[in-house]
Amino acid sequence: MANAAVETAQTVGPAAANDLTLWSLFVDADIVVKFVMLLLIAASVWTWAIIFEKAVTLRRLRRRADAFEEIFWSGGSLDDLYDRVALAPTDPLSAVFVAAMREWRRFTARASSARDETVQSLQQRVERVMDVTMGREMSRLERQMIFLASVGSAAPFVGLFGTVWGIMNSFTSIAASQNTSLAVVAPGIAEALFATALGLVAAIPAVVAYNKLTTDITRFGDRTEAFAGEFSAILSRQLEEMQ
Repeated sequence: MANAAVETAQTVGPAAANDLTLWSLFVDADIVVKFVMLLLIAASVWTWAIIFEKAVTLRRLRRRADAFEEIFWSGGSLDDLYDRVALAPTDPLSAVFVAAMREWRRFTARASSARDETVQSLQQRVERVMDVTMGREMSRLERQMIFLASVGSAAPFVGLFGTVWGIMNSFTSIAASQNTSLAVVAPGIAEALFATALGLVAAIPAVVAYNKLTTDITRFGDRTEAFAGEFSAILSRQLEEMQ
């Protein structure tokens, strides 16, 4: 009898362990819990895709901005620099430069009689086009950041919903089978807690990445704004010399 009990325990033990693998927890889960798990997995994958894309983009833009500023402050001709980058600005700083220089060239191409009437408003137009360009470039960088914020704030609650639903099903199964042994309760509770774990797996990287990327984007925006201010001062001095 004792040998038979040992053999039964050895047989049931591995089976119970196999039933608690991550794959079995997903496959055996209720349809609602399974949907929550799939939703959280998809959100996690998309979150990491956004994190990777933003990190690569910011690194590339910083490198290109460094190269552009090195040429800009080297003392060369601004007209020659404009001719080189006008068709395809590669970063927000060069885009701001191109927008301002385009407005400047339109002004200098007019007849001298028209210049006296428009020189006072040129500075305002240049600052306006630089502001618009900066806003457009920063909007591109901030695109999809709202998704990271949404995942970071909502994913734990979505996982908690799956957990609550799974535990409700576990208690329903206990009531139906009238068996409160751990072997009956454990699979359902494990499925429910798995949903919470997936919610945290999706939320934690999203929150950390959102804070880091937001800081980096803000710094890059401040750098672009500082460049626009310096370039505006250069154009303002040239206007004073023309008057």
